[in-house]
Amino acid sequence: MTPKARKQFAQHWLRSEKALNKIVAAASLQPSDRLLEIGPGTGILTRQLLSTVQSLVAVEIDRDLCELLVKKLGSIENFLLLQGDFLTLDLETNLASFPTFKKPNKVVANIPYNITGPIIEKLLGTISQPNLSPFDLIVLLVQKEVAERLYAKPCSRAFGALSVRVQYLAECEFICDVPASAFSPPPKVDSAVVRLRPRIVEPQAKDTKYLETIVKLGFSSKRKMLKNNLKSMVESDRLCLLLEQLEVNPQSRAEDLSVQQWVALSNTLSYE
Repeated sequence: MTPKARKQFAQHWLRSEKALNKIVAAASLQPSDRLLEIGPGTGILTRQLLSTVQSLVAVEIDRDLCELLVKKLGSIENFLLLQGDFLTLDLETNLASFPTFKKPNKVVANIPYNITGPIIEKLLGTISQPNLSPFDLIVLLVQKEVAERLYAKPCSRAFGALSVRVQYLAECEFICDVPASAFSPPPKVDSAVVRLRPRIVEPQAKDTKYLETIVKLGFSSKRKMLKNNLKSMVESDRLCLLLEQLEVNPQSRAEDLSVQQWVALSNTLSYE
């Protein structure tokens, strides 16, 4: 019997075999892989993943689901279940008590939509404080609108501050759409699977905190031109000249600049 989904944990059970297979395929699993799954739920994805990897560490906040998972999968040697909130859980400290389970090198998860941003930030870090021991690969099932922002290209409506922050830290790739009907209970929105390959874009920002600041300010009002959003940091005429030197239209808005152009602008302004 499938337990009742709880709204407080934004639970929606994925039931589509097609979607599950695409998630597993996107992870390019190898026998040596060590996986982290956030929010395993009833374990439908967990079971598919376990059969092909060295180990899987699952983090589940719901105590009732933990009891269910122990009954279903507790006897499997390469499975470790940690009960707790992933956002506050110290994974490294917890794994120290289980020497046979090494630090995961990949993440595969259907994550709660209401905390997608914080989860991605914990996995990747931030521009100024990136994860110094990054995962090889991250495959996430997220709300479609968020997915579109993660892999958006410059000059598109979806391209925003989140796009720049994440794409500075990882290569982002769309895998597939997942309709609301693929879940039980169905969420109010459609979903999508994305794949993130952590890396830091080249050239790197010389002053990462400064880059974070101008990106946040630059996207503070998407309808305004960049020179207006950044006027508190640099005089408009001066910024226009710098944009021309970077071969960027001085009338551009924040979404018109690529990640590399944002880095170039930050490096120029911060070292003037």
